Amino acid sequence: MADNATIVRGIYDGLARGDIMAALGAMHERIEWNEAEHFTYWPGGAFIGPQAVPAGVLARIAQDIDGFGIDVRRIVAAGDTVLVEARYKGTAKATGKAIDAQVAHVWDLREGEAVRFQQYTDTWHFAQATGVVPLERALA
Repeated sequence: MADNATIVRGIYDGLARGDIMAALGAMHERIEWNEAEHFTYWPGGAFIGPQAVPAGVLARIAQDIDGFGIDVRRIVAAGDTVLVEARYKGTAKATGKAIDAQVAHVWDLREGEAVRFQQYTDTWHFAQATGVVPLERALA
């Protein structure tokens, strides 16, 4: 079985190739996917299960951002936890503004599957670039 850092690297590689199924295939059926609080695509709680991730996050990113990519700078494994330091890159379709946001991801794995994801990013930069307001603010 691959080590946890290799599994997580495979998720990013799958996303970069546009192979969403390969990325989702590394996730547990009940993965808890957490976007950063107040991030543009944060629903106010976790997405549960890999099937929730494409509709809740990936499709919305594709809708809002041209050339979106994750520039992975470093992956560090600490047992069942994997830390990723990266940058989000792309151009917001609505505003034409460049996105170059610092991001950290924390992955928890069990028996070779990702069971939890937590994103930390510059939510202000992302909202300013995209012009997209987080859902809970839009409803307030």
